Amino acid sequence: MQNTLKASVAFEGVGLHSGKPARMVLIPAPAGHGIVFKRTDIALGNTVVPARWDLVERSPLCTRLVNGSGVSVSTVEHIMAALAGCGVHNALIEIDGPEVPIVDGSSAPFVRGIMEHGVQRLAAPIMAYEILKPVTVEKDGARATLLPSDRLTIEFHIDFAEAAIGRQSKVLDMRNGSFARELCDSRTFCRQADVETMQANGLALGGKPGENAVVFDGERVESGAGLRHSDEPVRHKMLDALGDLALAGGPILGRYVGERAGHALTNTLLRALFAEPGAVRAVACDAAMTARLPGQGLIWSEIPAEQRRVA
Repeated sequence: MQNTLKASVAFEGVGLHSGKPARMVLIPAPAGHGIVFKRTDIALGNTVVPARWDLVERSPLCTRLVNGSGVSVSTVEHIMAALAGCGVHNALIEIDGPEVPIVDGSSAPFVRGIMEHGVQRLAAPIMAYEILKPVTVEKDGARATLLPSDRLTIEFHIDFAEAAIGRQSKVLDMRNGSFARELCDSRTFCRQADVETMQANGLALGGKPGENAVVFDGERVESGAGLRHSDEPVRHKMLDALGDLALAGGPILGRYVGERAGHALTNTLLRALFAEPGAVRAVACDAAMTARLPGQGLIWSEIPAEQRRVA
């Protein structure tokens, strides 16, 4: 059955790109509501922004949702990943700024906040999207693919010139709390060469290496207490992919393969999926299907504590 939050939970911080402070409150919502953002700092007009793939304004650096009135919420991927990874299908997210707080650069604070109270089962079946045939999109040497599977599996491959990153690959079956256990504490990262360019273009204004982001410069790593995983970059790319795929409007039953893919390409993949006849169908999950979804089998003791480990 569908889930929502057992209780409201609030988060505060600054946006990674805008540098602007925001308070975000996750509020329980009824079955069929979905995940919906509401800008509480805007008094007039349509301030509701549903978390849907067709409202994404594609950008390589973050996922930004924009409704028909031009009201937006940016950098939604980490909270969307946390909700999907905790098996939350319905929530109203009130936010008093233009961008989701970056907190520590990962989804772990969101996961801990959600699961501190837990989730509430609702009286309606989960509607999932079953991939029926392969769909692939490519751009500038990057590729993203969805393949048929009876569960969500994420496979990712990255290749950076920075020696401290290099080539990294990982495959993960998203069942049994694996998102919280394996991915949720992996932080956003960038190259030092890109920092000045981003800031000159009004981006990454809230980024603080070691506090809410990891910065790589050749063999040097600026990450505070150290990397949380030796392959933290590819794990974060998988975290982002889960958050971006969650904008489908329900869990995906399929295998996602990303090769140097980013936010914009994953959204392009969703657009191609829903535009391709016979590529996907909505299914009401029975008990066996539900057991294979992200968030099922998640237990508190497996959620990473702050500064859990250093690689």
